Amino acid sequence: MNLKSERRGIHVDQSELLCKKGCGYYGNPAWQGFCSKCWREEYHKARQKQIQEDWELAERLQREEEEAYASSQSSQGAQSLTFSKFEEKKTNEKTRKVTTVKKFFTASSRAGAKKALAGKLKELQEAKAAGPAVHRQASIETDRVSREFIEFIRTYQKPGQDIYKQCKLFLDTMSHKRDLSIEEQSECAQDFYQNVADRLQTRWKVPPEKVEKAMDEVEKYIMTRQYKYVFCPETTDDEKKDLAVQKRIRALHWVTPQMLCVPVSEEIPEVSDMVVKAITDIIEMDSKRVPRDKLACITKCSKHIFNAIKITKNEPASADDFLPTLIYIVLKGNPPRLQSNIQYITRFCNPSRLMTGEDGYYFTNLCCAVAFIEKLDAQSLNLSQEDFDRFMSGQTSPKKQESDSFSPDVCLGVKQMCKSLDLLSQLNERQERIVSEAKKLEKDLIDWTDGITKEVEEIVEKYPLEIKGKSQALAAIDSENVENDKLPPPLQPQVYAG
Repeated sequence: MNLKSERRGIHVDQSELLCKKGCGYYGNPAWQGFCSKCWREEYHKARQKQIQEDWELAERLQREEEEAYASSQSSQGAQSLTFSKFEEKKTNEKTRKVTTVKKFFTASSRAGAKKALAGKLKELQEAKAAGPAVHRQASIETDRVSREFIEFIRTYQKPGQDIYKQCKLFLDTMSHKRDLSIEEQSECAQDFYQNVADRLQTRWKVPPEKVEKAMDEVEKYIMTRQYKYVFCPETTDDEKKDLAVQKRIRALHWVTPQMLCVPVSEEIPEVSDMVVKAITDIIEMDSKRVPRDKLACITKCSKHIFNAIKITKNEPASADDFLPTLIYIVLKGNPPRLQSNIQYITRFCNPSRLMTGEDGYYFTNLCCAVAFIEKLDAQSLNLSQEDFDRFMSGQTSPKKQESDSFSPDVCLGVKQMCKSLDLLSQLNERQERIVSEAKKLEKDLIDWTDGITKEVEEIVEKYPLEIKGKSQALAAIDSENVENDKLPPPLQPQVYAG
């Protein structure tokens, strides 16, 4: 190299080209003056130092989080955890610590790792400021459900021990499947429900009524612990659908009970109370963590609706009256995260509860009500497209039109009479539609009967029915058959003299 440099007229100092570490090899400017071997050693040392620093920072953050949690628990006078719970908590913390450190050691630069650590610090500070109350509440509820589940399975003795082992195994398995899609996690949960029910019935010979009760407790225990991971996950568009439904319901605030043909009079105090209770129940659904409890809120809401209809009409309510009233309750209540709750129930509820019983029936009606609201148009409310567009844009509202149609001097009785006449007019239109549909149905039945008759006649004509006469019965062998002379004569007894 010196020879070539001298020939080119360039004077280079050999010491500037050697490795900075002094190993005798040539260094490379791209490796900061080190040779390849020394560069690898220096990089390995720097890497190990970075890993050690990140570990220390992660452990410090973990200790701060544990201290914050311990202080919040001691302020409420909570008792210390049992040894088994301590081991479970220790395992979860270890898993979380490893996951956090793995995130630090990705292919990103050191600046990215520091940014992630800064975000973790900020998240911890926010949790200390506002999150402890929510975290404590969730932790207290989880502990309560765990104690109730353990007390319950003790009554099942050996089958109960098997149930508990299966539940712990399922929770441990699901903790390693967080990266699965929500549909795959739903399939895992449904398969788990089916396997536990089959084991109780086939292996342990548990009666069906006790199996159903056990499955309710299993669902409560499992989903209380899985709730924060599987309800409205970030990998789905559930939140986007929630916002779309809420925006749609807000835009339909002008819809009146008369437009939906709701047979409920809120002027009756008892009916008004039932409507308020129904709205409260459907809103309370979002505060529950177990699918069965969410279904119970829907069932209570539906029963209040049936009672309101019964009081108004002085007769039992029908399904035709129930669905419009449920739609009106949903529009008036605008429940939070409605689509997320529906999807959560569909994905993780015990399938036997959804497919049978009143809970499944009421849940199906709620899904139909939401679908109707999403597709509601002018024709659904018996309005012209112009009126529908004006109501949706907020230019006017039906209530404003009613108030403008009366002068201030008109008494309340006249206003009520006009409303009654308007209601009678709507009922008349509805009756005419029913009569028209009934005539159409009658015509379709007559055409169907004529078509069946014609087809039967064509088949009979193509394949005529032939009736043959009875065949002559065969005579018994021992009977007197005088017509057949081919038989030998009967044997005669003979007497021999002896």
